[in-house]
Amino acid sequence: MQFYCESLTSYKRLPTKEVKIGDLLLGNFNPIRVQTMTTTDTMDTIGTVEQSIRCIEAGAELVRITAPSKKEAENLLVIKNELRKRGYNTPLIADIHFTPNAAEIAARIVEKVRVNPGNYVDKKKFEQIEYTDAEYAEEIERIGERFTPLVKICKEYGTAMRIGTNHGSLSDRIMSRYGDTPMGMVESAMEFLRIARAEAYHNIILSMKSSNPQVMVQAYRLLVKTMTDEFGECYPLHLGVTEAGDGEDGRIKSAIGIGTLLEDGIGDTIRVSLTEDPEFEIPVCRDIVKRYTTRESREVQKEYQTIGDKQVVVEHISITEELDAKDVPPVTKMPYSPFEYKRRETYAVDNIGGKQVPVVVADLSRIDKITPRDLQSVGYTYNESTDKWTIADAAADYIFTGHQVLDFALPGTLKVIVYPAAWTETTDKKKYYPIFSDKGFAEAEKRSESINFVMVDCYSDETAVNDYAYLDQLANDPTVVICLSSTRLNAMQSVRRMFVEFMNKGIKNPVVLITDSNWQSPDEHLIHFATETGALFLEGMGDGICLGYSNKAKMTDVKVTGRTYLPVKDIYQFTNNTAFSILQATRTRISKTEYISCPSCGRTLFDLQETTARIRAVTNHLKGIKIAIMGCIVNGPGEMADADFGYVGSGPGKITLYKGKEVVKRNVNSDVAVEELIGLLKDNGAWVEP
Repeated sequence: MQFYCESLTSYKRLPTKEVKIGDLLLGNFNPIRVQTMTTTDTMDTIGTVEQSIRCIEAGAELVRITAPSKKEAENLLVIKNELRKRGYNTPLIADIHFTPNAAEIAARIVEKVRVNPGNYVDKKKFEQIEYTDAEYAEEIERIGERFTPLVKICKEYGTAMRIGTNHGSLSDRIMSRYGDTPMGMVESAMEFLRIARAEAYHNIILSMKSSNPQVMVQAYRLLVKTMTDEFGECYPLHLGVTEAGDGEDGRIKSAIGIGTLLEDGIGDTIRVSLTEDPEFEIPVCRDIVKRYTTRESREVQKEYQTIGDKQVVVEHISITEELDAKDVPPVTKMPYSPFEYKRRETYAVDNIGGKQVPVVVADLSRIDKITPRDLQSVGYTYNESTDKWTIADAAADYIFTGHQVLDFALPGTLKVIVYPAAWTETTDKKKYYPIFSDKGFAEAEKRSESINFVMVDCYSDETAVNDYAYLDQLANDPTVVICLSSTRLNAMQSVRRMFVEFMNKGIKNPVVLITDSNWQSPDEHLIHFATETGALFLEGMGDGICLGYSNKAKMTDVKVTGRTYLPVKDIYQFTNNTAFSILQATRTRISKTEYISCPSCGRTLFDLQETTARIRAVTNHLKGIKIAIMGCIVNGPGEMADADFGYVGSGPGKITLYKGKEVVKRNVNSDVAVEELIGLLKDNGAWVEP
């Protein structure tokens, strides 16, 4: 293992124990499984069955159903029998929170149970902030007493279990020792895992979910390292960004968190938690997973064994190195910690690098004749009558026009990147800047005195030129912004490896990440962009972003499959929106309101999709504010811990409003709750008129 995964320079799956969920095998290099969760009332048998069928027919390999109390757990048998009667044998998962008895009932019925360590037995009151070693040990002992019966039932019935830690529901005891940290999440799960292992029970999956992709990724990496160090082996991992939201935001945030880990070879099953009907989650899951089906070489060896009077086939699966992983040097010295966020140290070249937020570069080079109207797609609207520009919050900082010098006056803040020949011809050297290849910059007779962009195709040159050949001439030149990309299959790892080289060599030039997509649909493009660049921004790498399309790419429609909240009249607007949304999701540049909304389930006490849309409609102009919209009190206070304000279902037709973690108003009628939320924003100086 290399630090926390099998390889930092190629896609290579992390070996994990094989777990059986009904007839479904998970982990041990089996295919990455996709799953979802129903949103119906569990006591509504037919409604839950029919929604489960829609999910299964969409491609769900596992279906999770909430069981908040004993009656719902008991009704799982009725649901299961009805599904089996209709010919559907997909494994079912019971989602358990506070009720151990419900878990013990469900474990005898369904193929898998999910428990949350923070909520299951260890009380969470946010009251006791100091625990002695003795008190700490006593609490763990009590956990063992209450958790062990469930372990024994699962072992007896062959039921799998997911130990699912959520960032927002860590117990007082864990918080007292580890704080609200990824390590706290890991230790919370490890306590339960140790209890299960003591009973020789191993049919276990683990998860480390958070609404913040940065926290999520760090927690999973720490969990892998911790399991490896302590046990010498890893259990399979379920990946997901909890309460990701809907539309473009939910897809981008999920792709960043899940995709970053899959790029590391970490992850055996995934769920994309969208505030949409659950069957709409599955295509997004499949779009994420299919990126990796062609990136590994699978070998299956069959062994025939005789058991009693039967001959059975045992398959041994092995995964070889990624097919396109050659020639990328291994990482021998890690210059940064993958378990915490620290932005790579750079100096500033104009408005790029240093402590400044990452810039957005819009690629308009495919437009034959760029006009002022074309700039509207990237955040600049020209008013002919006033001869003035209006600049949006999500306005690109630079545009790349290729060989084209524009024949109109530009907005005051906008700058243009062109090829060297076009730059030489223009007279406006304060608005236009050249972009060279690494060799081109080294050999150029004329360079800009202020900003020179230099492209490096990481480990992909088809010529004999080594990627490092011209680094000395680029390194720490106060005018050089390096643009990193890779045409390799393992592009993200290749670019990351170049960052490692920069850091080990002390190269502090700012870097713009360039990513082109070969995919066909808006969802596929969005997932590609989010994964390839988001993974690097989460590691503190990148001072700018530029997204584009290869000649193989297609885009027949520019709207994602879910509810689209941002204008998308053309691919340039789509790409610009996506770039800003990636920076928002990685918390590196805030340009809009952020929503943390749960996907809904049988516990939800109001129409979450409708309510989320209503709240978005009246608050989407509040740049930098994080608003949580949570369906019930079970997840609400915990999973909205990262939000500035919270809107949480607390009873039928009743809403509780939060400021941070503090309750402000209880049991507000849902008919007026949105207006009350606006009042809360106003009272706290967070409201501006649209």
